[in-house]
Amino acid sequence: MTIVFLFVVLFGLLFLNVPIAFSLGIASSLTIMLFSQDSLSSLAIKLFETSEHYTLLAIPFFILAGAFMTSGGVARRLINFANACVGHIRGGLAIASVLSCVMFAALSGSSPATVAAVGSVVIAGMTRSGYTKDFGTGIVCNAGTLGILIPPSIVMVVYATVTESSVGKIFVAGIVPGLLLGLILMVAIYIVARIKKMPALPRPTVGEFFATARKASWGLLTIVIVLGGIYGGFFTPTEAAAVAAVYAGFVALFVYRDITLKQCPGVLLDAAKLSVVLMFIIANAMLFAHVLTTEQIPQTITAWVVEQGFSPITFLLVVNIVLLVAGSFMEPSAIILILAPILFPVAVQLGIDPIHFGIIMVVNMEIGLVTPPVGLNLFVASAVTGMPLTRTIRAATPWLFLLLGFLLLVTYVPFLSLGLPNWLGMP
Repeated sequence: MTIVFLFVVLFGLLFLNVPIAFSLGIASSLTIMLFSQDSLSSLAIKLFETSEHYTLLAIPFFILAGAFMTSGGVARRLINFANACVGHIRGGLAIASVLSCVMFAALSGSSPATVAAVGSVVIAGMTRSGYTKDFGTGIVCNAGTLGILIPPSIVMVVYATVTESSVGKIFVAGIVPGLLLGLILMVAIYIVARIKKMPALPRPTVGEFFATARKASWGLLTIVIVLGGIYGGFFTPTEAAAVAAVYAGFVALFVYRDITLKQCPGVLLDAAKLSVVLMFIIANAMLFAHVLTTEQIPQTITAWVVEQGFSPITFLLVVNIVLLVAGSFMEPSAIILILAPILFPVAVQLGIDPIHFGIIMVVNMEIGLVTPPVGLNLFVASAVTGMPLTRTIRAATPWLFLLLGFLLLVTYVPFLSLGLPNWLGMP
C-alpha cells in the first residue's frame, strides 16, 4: 500500500506538470505523514543533511566552469582546432563537429550546453559549406549527448552521490565508452560522406595547424587539470570542480578576454540559478530516497526480482526499456535520483558491478536527451537553428539508431566500462 501510494502521488503530480522537485517533496512528505513512524522533523533533518553532502559541491562548481566556457570563445577555438585535425577528410566538417563535441564535453559536463556551444557555430558553418541544415543539426544533436558521458559529468556526480559510489572511478569508466561513441559517429559520417560525395575543407598548413592548436590549448588544458588532478591524487573530484571553475574564469577573463569583468556577474548569476534549481531537486530526491529506505521498498523489490529468477541479462534488458521510456519524459538527473535508489540494490544483488550499472544508466540518459517529447537536446538544437521541433526530431532520428546499438554494446560488454578502471587498479 505504501509503495502504491508513493508512486501514484509522485507520477500523478508529474502528470499535472507539477515541477519535479515539488512532486518528489510532496509525495515523500505525504507518505511519511500517513504511513511512516517517522516524525515530520525528520523531513527537515534529511533536507539539511543533503545540503551538507560534500560530493554535491562539485555540481555548482562544474556548472560555473561550464558557464564560463560557454560564455567565452572556447567552443569556437576548439572547433577551429577540430577542423584543422580532420576537416580535410571527406565530410570532415561534420566529423570535426563530433570531435568538437568530444572536446567540449570534457569541459562542460552538460549535454545541452555542448549542443548550444558547438551547434551555434558549426551548424551555420556546415550549411555554408554545402551540407544541409538537417544533416548538421542531427549530428550535433546526437553528438552533444557526449556531454554527460565523457567526464567530468554532472549526471555521473548525481549517480555517485545517490548510490555512494566513487566519483573518480565512474569518471574513468566513462572515458572509453565516450571516446568509442564519438568514434562510431565519426565513422558513420565518413561512410555517409563517401556515398553522398560531401565536401572536404582544404588541408591546413603546418603553421595553421599549430596556430589553432595553440589557441585551443588553454581550453584543452582544463581537461588535463581536472582529470589529471583527480587521477594523479592531487585533489578530490569536488576540489577538481572548484579548480576548474577558477581556471575557466581566469581563461575567459584574462587569457581569451571573451567576457569582461562587467559581464562576469551575469555569468555567475546564470550559473547560480541553474545550481539552485538542480540542488533543490536533489534535496527533495534525497528525501524521496529516505522514504524508500525507511519503508524497505528497494529491499522488497529486490526480493521479488530474485524470487522471479531474473538473470542479469534479463534484468538489464528490462532496466534499459524502463530508462528509455522514462528518458522520453523526464530530465536525466531527475531519472537518476528517482530510479537509482530502486534499481541499484537489485543490480548489486544480481552481481552487476555498480560502476558498470552507472554507465548503463548514463547512456540511457544520453538517448533520452534526443528522444521526444522532452529531449532537451532537441529543444536546444531547435532554438539554435531556428528549425521547427518536428523537423529537428526528424533530423536527429537516423543517428539515434546508432546510440541504441551502442547502448546494447555497453550493456552487455562490461569491459568497455570497467577495463580502464581495473587496469588503473582503482578500488
